[in-house]
Amino acid sequence: MKLTHLFVLLLVVALSISVASPVFAQDGGATYKAKCAACHGPNGEGKVGPKLQGTSLSADDIVALLTKGNDAKKAPHKKAISGVADADAKALADYVKSLK
Repeated sequence: MKLTHLFVLLLVVALSISVASPVFAQDGGATYKAKCAACHGPNGEGKVGPKLQGTSLSADDIVALLTKGNDAKKAPHKKAISGVADADAKALADYVKSLK
């Protein structure tokens, strides 16, 4: 009986992690703070990297830059940003577009 309870508990934990992970993965603000704020400033005001507040890039352009890179840009944007999946990139682009 105790083994069954343990199995059910582990199953519930595993399901809640797998269901919750996409939500965390799509948090553009958290991804921005972890991957972008050091160079672009905590509010997109620019620092080492350019200002992102009011950027003229579209959300699709930002997603492409993050997921594919652009040889014309300086590092780290020459190549795709590691650890940024498509869902992360979309959420991050939406977050960047919201910076005022």
